[in-house]
Amino acid sequence: MIVGMSQPIANYKNHRFPPEIIARAVWLYYRFPLSLRHVEEMLLERGIVVSYETIRRWGRRHGPDYARRITGKQPLKSDIWHLDEVVVRIKGKKFWLWRAVDQDGYVLDEIVQNRRNTKAARRLLTRLLKKQGMVPKRIVTDKLRSYGAAKRQVMPNVEHRSHKGLNNRAENSHVPFRKRERMRQGFRSVGNLQCFGSLFSAVRNRFVPDRTKHTANQIRNHRLQAIAEWKSVSGQIV
Repeated sequence: MIVGMSQPIANYKNHRFPPEIIARAVWLYYRFPLSLRHVEEMLLERGIVVSYETIRRWGRRHGPDYARRITGKQPLKSDIWHLDEVVVRIKGKKFWLWRAVDQDGYVLDEIVQNRRNTKAARRLLTRLLKKQGMVPKRIVTDKLRSYGAAKRQVMPNVEHRSHKGLNNRAENSHVPFRKRERMRQGFRSVGNLQCFGSLFSAVRNRFVPDRTKHTANQIRNHRLQAIAEWKSVSGQIV
């Protein structure tokens, strides 16, 4: 099941291009492993002349608004949270992208921090509790001790399994992000990384079918529903 909330229509005031073109450019960039110049070229093939810098600004301005209005997955008490962190270098300095996914690989939340310690792990868990509104059945992490210390402070009664082999689901969730990181040739700032990661995950969550959808018809219907919702949240006529 998915849940969402009523939001005002996206504001395109003072834009020269119609919502359909803006929304399509943002969708292409965040949905597929394309660079901004690739999206520029794809639009040009359709007779739409727009610069890659304009596409970047569209994503920065409208992307977070789209992401907020994309429907999310209903939290359940039976959920299992898989937590992991991955290093990202920005201008030669190390930062850590902390991510939580559920048993289906759905990205629940992610946050960029400059530390890999108990305080950082506690901040992730606190954000998750606030966002999900309930504790999970279990959390699964690698051997990083910070998770156990933070778990005891934030959700002491929740079962915690700490084993690198059990946490493949969280580690696998980094793979699509890493592909995009290489395509972008890195990130310019922490804010840029946080904004991109949040929107990329929201779009991927909605468009990639969960593991229960196996047949071609199920996958096709899921994608058609996702496309219809994208048009709705971006203020297009469906």
